[in-house]
Amino acid sequence: MRRLISSGSPFEAEAGYSRAVVDGEWVFVAGTTGFDYGAMTIADGPAEQARQALRNIAAALAEACASLADVVRVKYYLPDAADWPRIVPVLGEAFGGIRPAATALICGLVDPRMKIEIEVTARRAGSGNR
Repeated sequence: MRRLISSGSPFEAEAGYSRAVVDGEWVFVAGTTGFDYGAMTIADGPAEQARQALRNIAAALAEACASLADVVRVKYYLPDAADWPRIVPVLGEAFGGIRPAATALICGLVDPRMKIEIEVTARRAGSGNR
């Protein structure tokens, strides 16, 4: 059964995507940035943006009856490689014990204020009961 999850971000409606899609035991979370969607603000620093992106992802996963512990794949997109050393400790806090397969790419993002975008795939444990 497929279910769509929204964070309430206006970007989702404008661009026609969902924050996450639940398909059976799988949860696919779209590329998520450091915007605080409630206030529509974004911090200046890359570490705080990474923390907020992870909070946004954790909220989408929770709505899908999953958590960061269920993440099996993560992709990081950064426009500036110089920000990577400030972001790595934040990622280690979130994923150090989980150790999902990961890829980091240096590329342009759609808004110059964005320092990182994170995309995850999770597999819900015991999803047959959910």
